Formats: sequence, structure tokens, C-alpha cells
Amino acid sequence: MHKKTTYLIPYMLWIGLFVIAPMALILYQSFFNISGHFTMGNYEQYLTNGVYLKMTFNSILYALIITMSTLLISYPTALLLNRLKNKQFWLLLVILPTWINLLLKTYAFIGLFSQNGSVNDFLRFVGVGSHQILFTDASFIFVAAYIEIPFMILPIFNSLAELNPSMINASRDLGANSWQTFRRVILPLTMPGVKAGFQAIFIPSLSLFMITRLIGGNRVITLGTAIEEHFLVTQNWGMGSTIGVVLILAMFVVMYLTRDRKAKGGRIQ
Repeated sequence: MHKKTTYLIPYMLWIGLFVIAPMALILYQSFFNISGHFTMGNYEQYLTNGVYLKMTFNSILYALIITMSTLLISYPTALLLNRLKNKQFWLLLVILPTWINLLLKTYAFIGLFSQNGSVNDFLRFVGVGSHQILFTDASFIFVAAYIEIPFMILPIFNSLAELNPSMINASRDLGANSWQTFRRVILPLTMPGVKAGFQAIFIPSLSLFMITRLIGGNRVITLGTAIEEHFLVTQNWGMGSTIGVVLILAMFVVMYLTRDRKAKGGRIQ
């Protein structure tokens, strides 16, 4: 028992210093205005100001679009990877872009999507003509989905890899076709991976700010850019912390809604 407690000490110190303490500081700072006086006005302003409410709606909408886009691409990709011979090698190629600095990848897309970039060069070559690709909603969603897609593929891949092949064989033996097997066997059994991927994509997407600034420009305004603005420009740390508290609460809500629900009983359909 004493040995197990000793092993827990580094973990508890890490959680206390780098998770609990920062959240407590953000919560504490949210109750002070720009002059350093205690107030509840930050929360009142957030809940009554149309700008912040619209920003919250936009953040949730963008996060949902990014998450669903990555899911639609990741699930078929994970299925394909699991059927390949050297699946670990192909999975490594999927994960490899995550080793590259996020800022470098973002600037690479700026070069691709700019007026004189490779994409517009190709469009001019085929006779379509150049278009404004950078600083649009579509470019922001595309880049965000590209950067975050490995974090959706990996948990789904692991869930598919752990799937017992006898379940699929039993479904086929009972007369189910491929679509019925997927809908009634494969998808339900791999939902933990889908939920983990949803958490890994949706929660960070709510607070994106660097990609939003560099790729979306001033067209895409989210809670992440509002926090950046309050902390670095207006120096209103109280309001920035208030938005941070909202994001933390949103994180807990998403984790609760996507938690694994262990059924106590079942029924045969």
C-alpha cells in the first residue's frame, strides 16, 4: 500500500501544479475587473452581451463542423488501415505530421492558399482563375481539420484493432450483410474510440486562436481569439479568464456527454 502511494506522488504533484492550480487561478482572476476590483460584472457582461453570445455560438458551430469533418474522413481511413498488411507503418505515416511544429504547418498553408500560392497557380493553369482562398471560413475549417485529424484516426484505429473478429464472423453467419454488420456490430463496439476522438477534436477546436488568426483572419472570430485579445491587447485579464472558465465548463460538459455508459443489462433485438 505504501509503495503504491509513493508512485502516486509524482502524478498528484503534476495534476496539482499543472491542472488544478491553473484552473483555480483562472477562476480567481475571473472575479476581478481591469482595475483589479472584485466584481461579478465579467460574467454578467458575458451572458448579456450579444457579441460574446454570438462568439460562443460561432465557436461551437466551427468546432462541430471541424469534428464531424474529421470523423467522416477518419473512420473510413481507420477501417482501411486496419485491413492493410503493414498497418502500423501506415498509421505511423498518419501520425508523422503531428511531429511537425504547428506554426510551421500553418505558415505552409498560408503559402499554399495565398494569391500567389500553389493552389491559385494550379487554378490559373487549368483556366479557372485565382480565387480568395486564404482568410475564409472554408480555409480555416480545412486547415484545422487537417491538423487535428490524426487525433481522431488514432483512437478509432485502436478500437477497430481491439475488435474481436469472431463478432463480425458471427454476424455474417447469422445472415447479416456488410452494412448490417457495420451498423449493428462494428460501429457500436468502436463507439469508445469515436467518443475519445470527439473529445480530442471538439474541445481544442473551441479555443483555437493561432490558426484562426493566421488562416481565418478577421472573418473567423472565436472564444480563443477573444481570450488572446483580452490577455495580450486590452489587458483585461478578468474578462479573458471569464471566457476561460466558460471553456473549462464546456470541456467538462463534453466529457460528460461523451463518457462511456456501461449498460447494466441488455436486450436482443
